Amino acid sequence: MSYYQEDFFKEYLKMMANIVVLNLLICISLAFWIVSMTASTYYGTLRPISPWRWLFSVLVPLIIATQGFKKKSLDHSGALGGLVVGFILTVANYSFFTSLFVFFVTSSKLTKWKKDIKKQIDSEYKEGGQRNWMQVFCNGGVPTELAVLYMIENGPGEIPIDFSKQYTASWMCLSLLGALACSAGDTWASEIGSVMSKSKPRLITTWEKVPVGTNGAITSVGLLSSLLGGMAVGIAYFITQLIFVTDLEMSAPQWPIIVFGAAAGLLGSIVDSYLGATMQYSGFDQNIGMVVNHQTEDSKHISGKPILDNNAVNLFSSIIIALVLPGVAWFFWPRG
Repeated sequence: MSYYQEDFFKEYLKMMANIVVLNLLICISLAFWIVSMTASTYYGTLRPISPWRWLFSVLVPLIIATQGFKKKSLDHSGALGGLVVGFILTVANYSFFTSLFVFFVTSSKLTKWKKDIKKQIDSEYKEGGQRNWMQVFCNGGVPTELAVLYMIENGPGEIPIDFSKQYTASWMCLSLLGALACSAGDTWASEIGSVMSKSKPRLITTWEKVPVGTNGAITSVGLLSSLLGGMAVGIAYFITQLIFVTDLEMSAPQWPIIVFGAAAGLLGSIVDSYLGATMQYSGFDQNIGMVVNHQTEDSKHISGKPILDNNAVNLFSSIIIALVLPGVAWFFWPRG
């Protein structure tokens, strides 16, 4: 088989895989819709899901995943994983979708921003910052599980966050917001802080100055960026609430969503940095002049033990923030 034939065969397999996944997604969505209509008819209490909502939940994530793949923000597996995550979050709650959308778009743009500088300081930099299925799962797995639990508890649709009236559903909404804001905050901190900070980063555990790219290193620019990243996700959630929720005037105020989104971004970045400094290996490779995440013959240890990789650190950070944020929000949230 010639090189041209082999390349054509690979592209053909990718195209067929896309067609199969799309057909499966459509079949699953139709099956869920039929189940929803049957359950709502039988019990008389559940709201049937509009076919337009199903259509929107399939087409819009498909378009976004396709564009992400074309622009090299996602590789093939990342696009398929993103399609599944996007479908579930969109059908559950449009506020979930816009929060995910803002996180994905801003993170993709920032990853490509000043890429020439990042190539010189990041030993694992990928052209276009392509994310694979593992990265999609570690950033979107927790929100996806929460979206499924939200649909089981409340059914698909948008609701105001109000602990006095819908405690469990409000808890899940804020937990999901916290997970996405945490991921956004960490991404903004690393992508902006690494190239914009004028001072050398400091290791969060010892406060010693360390090379740029060290896991667990923080800067004031990075911390501010994480706050703004979480706030951006919170603003997207808040605006969607204003557009789609009909009984806001009878519910608790929704503006704290922005505040707690910002807090989740900042706290998530700090938790991520601490885990990175203690459980992720960082060493300076004299041969390439960069920080590496695995031990090499020419690397000098800076911090951390080789327990977790970057994906696992991101996953555990989002889990911690998803568990902590709703409890803090419940204590401070103004009552309607």
